[in-house]
Formats: sequence, structure tokens, C-alpha cells
Amino acid sequence: MRIGIISDTHGLLRPEAEQCLVGVDHIIHAGDIGRPEIIDRLRAIAPVTAIRGNIDTADWAKAYAETETVSLGGRTFHIVHDVHDLQIDPAASGIDVVISGHSHRAREETIGAVLYLNAGSAGPRRFKLPVTLATLDVGVGSLSPVIHDLSGH
Repeated sequence: MRIGIISDTHGLLRPEAEQCLVGVDHIIHAGDIGRPEIIDRLRAIAPVTAIRGNIDTADWAKAYAETETVSLGGRTFHIVHDVHDLQIDPAASGIDVVISGHSHRAREETIGAVLYLNAGSAGPRRFKLPVTLATLDVGVGSLSPVIHDLSGH
């Protein structure tokens, strides 16, 4: 199973992001969506699990939780916009992957048996940070994340 992971679109879904997500089985949006149309466009590619981020304060955003836990491909994912707001012990809770956004910096790190994955920001460029999203291949006994730089750097 291939999962597309995107965050911090801030109302901008780049064509490069859409192209990179074609063929995924599911998409996770880790908040700071920016506009409801972003999720509609992602749903045209694959089923979507999304949470709201700190900029998602309009009425439409109330439809999205601040965190979600979802099972995909036999693994359990916990999605939180800012990893510093994590309120659970992922390992003790049976979480395999913690997905976050907010920092606009792509990062992957395994701590114990838990993969922490931040796809970075796929929306408007912030400072000189690259524009990124991630894909995660979930196999039997394996998690293979890839950070995709959409900015050509």
C-alpha cells in the first residue's frame, strides 16, 4: 500500500503535488489545509484522512478533528499537526507511525518502533525551505518513506 502524506498546503495545491500523489491508495493531510477545495481535489486522487491545523479556523474546518488515529495497510497512524502537541505515548498506544506537519521542515525519524514522519510543506514557499510532500510504502514488516522535493532543489 502506498500512502501520500501532505501538509501545510495553506490553500495552495500545486500541480506537482497532485502529480506526485497520483497512484497512491490513501492520502493523509496533516493540517493547515487553508481552503476546503484542497481536500476535494485530493479526494479526486484517493481517499483522504485530514486534520485541521492552526490556520484552519474558518467554519468549514470544524468538520476536521485536531488529531486522528487511522489504520491503513495493517499499520496504525496517529496524525497531529504539531508533533509538540502529541498527547499520547505512541509506542504504548500501539501506534506505528506519527504523522505531523506545522514546522514546514520534512523529517523522518524512527524512535524505538515508531516512525515519526513530517512531510514538510507543499503549499506556498516559506523562507528558503523546499516545497515537499512524502509517500510511504507500507509492506509486510516494512515502512519505506520517501520525501519528494517539489521545488526542483
